[in-house]
Amino acid sequence: MSGHRTVRVLVYTHRWLGIAAGLLFIVWFLSGIVMMYARMPSLDPVERLTRLPAIAPASIRVAPPAEGELSRLLLGSIEGRPVYRMTIGSRSRNVYADTGDDVPQVDAGQAVRIARAFAGGYTPVRYDARLLDADQWTFDVRRQMPLHRIAVEDEAGTRLYVGENGGDVLAKTTASGRRWGAIGAVMHWLYFAPFRRHATLWSNAIIWISLAGTVLCLAGILWGVWRVAPRRGYRLRDHRQWSPYASWMRWHHYLGLMFGVTTLMWVFSGLLSMDPWSWSPGTSATRQQQQRLAGGPIVAADLSVDRIRRAVEAYRPRMAKEIELVRFRGNYYATAAEGLVSLDQPHLGAVEQLPPDLIRGAAEIVMPGVPIDGVRWMDDYDAYYYDRDRRRSAYARSATADKPLPVLRVRYNDPQRTWLYFDPRHGTIARKEERLSRLNRWLYHGFHSFDFPFLYYRRPLWDIVVIVLSLGGLMLSASTLTASWRRVKRHARRVTSRPGSS
Repeated sequence: MSGHRTVRVLVYTHRWLGIAAGLLFIVWFLSGIVMMYARMPSLDPVERLTRLPAIAPASIRVAPPAEGELSRLLLGSIEGRPVYRMTIGSRSRNVYADTGDDVPQVDAGQAVRIARAFAGGYTPVRYDARLLDADQWTFDVRRQMPLHRIAVEDEAGTRLYVGENGGDVLAKTTASGRRWGAIGAVMHWLYFAPFRRHATLWSNAIIWISLAGTVLCLAGILWGVWRVAPRRGYRLRDHRQWSPYASWMRWHHYLGLMFGVTTLMWVFSGLLSMDPWSWSPGTSATRQQQQRLAGGPIVAADLSVDRIRRAVEAYRPRMAKEIELVRFRGNYYATAAEGLVSLDQPHLGAVEQLPPDLIRGAAEIVMPGVPIDGVRWMDDYDAYYYDRDRRRSAYARSATADKPLPVLRVRYNDPQRTWLYFDPRHGTIARKEERLSRLNRWLYHGFHSFDFPFLYYRRPLWDIVVIVLSLGGLMLSASTLTASWRRVKRHARRVTSRPGSS
């Protein structure tokens, strides 16, 4: 009796979850193939930096206003005027570095001028809208609302998004990027703007749908293996076969045996992408680790006009366009794409990175008293600190890279088995890995993107493998549509034919 009950649970769980999620699985597989080549449109950081004007040292006439301790301090520009972009706790403030006045909110006319200059100065632009909340393409910068959306009248159908607070160009889309994003990332993540605006609802929905999909796949695999009979076979009409099913359901059975495990891997890893119930630690350094590395907070009173101006002048002849002022082991540095300058020794000019011995010494300061198991300078990526698209490229050596090289990897012998990756270009911790985050890397990125070292750098082999498996999952999902539709109609007729069901 218990075995019969187990069979019924497997069958009905798989059947009705499959009916409910069949179309969604088809959408996931199709949009997943699109996302191999096109994701959400975004503003490339290299393009953004290239289009910014250089900072003129002589234009800096005042120091950052003394507001105590700063979380972050950037020196940039708005329409040629130098600007301090300060973060104080959770609050941001923008101050002109030539007068000390607060930067007023950017109005529509100024936003158009900023966008026109960003677009090259010759392409016509027009004001499109003022956004109080994110549209389909700006959820990544939602915290910096309101935005001005500016339409660039070029062949690409470009739209630029200018922040009302600070006047920075924060996002960019093109007509092509929006089209591919709509049929790729938006469909795959159910990233529809009205739904996404309710962040908690959207997150919980994705988690529970993915969890249901995981159960669906597990039940199908168990039932499919149970019912396959390669030795004795099943007699169906005038021939024998391994499956007891006919027509499309027979194909579904066989396809499930071939592609069920990879489908399960993708759905389960999609669940992990949402970090359900915060099971995995983040990969950013802890606040305490960052503070120890800095050796103290950024204090505006420490930064005189003369110190900042001489640091900016040290970038000559390649003038910096955006500079971040940081602390590393108690000393102040200016970091930019053009290099790193010590505020205490600006006469040395811009250097590519901090001295290796300073970085190596920081490893013991960040986690004092914790034994170090291993130290390695990495000129190439490892299995946890990597960039699949830009490996071994010149971009990885750039200060604007998402995962710059080189880095110092330090392995600690603490209960979490922490690994820290120190970035000598910025004097920061580029990444933190712990035992659970390393496990999450394989269960999420490994299963979902097939980011395995033997495969993810070998294209087009990676493309072929992922597309073949995706098409297999697509056929697996589509093979049930006819049977699902018939079953739903049959149950609907039963319900409507009952007495009193009018």
